[in-house]
Amino acid sequence: MTALILRQANRRRILASLAAAAAVVPFGLAPALAETASVTLFNVVGPRDTIVVGLTAADIAGLGAGSPVEALAKTIAARGQMTVWQYGVRRGDGGALVMAPTAQVALMAAGIVRIEPYRAAHPVVAPQG
Repeated sequence: MTALILRQANRRRILASLAAAAAVVPFGLAPALAETASVTLFNVVGPRDTIVVGLTAADIAGLGAGSPVEALAKTIAARGQMTVWQYGVRRGDGGALVMAPTAQVALMAAGIVRIEPYRAAHPVVAPQG
């Protein structure tokens, strides 16, 4: 009988903990999802290496019509080069892994084999400034 009462008390504590965690999780993810929506990542493949670059929604809007990949490719082909942010995985605030800008790099049209959309496994941080 006492074991049954203890199990019920433990069950109530576990359910209360899960309910509290479920209430906190959406608020904790909201900033990460907002940051992810403002930057689109691309995998740029060259003859010798591959890098991940990101463009903000404002940058993409300035590229012209079409899908973001197509607009980026057309812009680089027309200009011959374009400066973008290179992205990599690092530790963000609180120690969580994030995709963050590491450096500005110039993409040369002659050195690009293909451009692909890139889906990040971690939240994406927008460049500052």
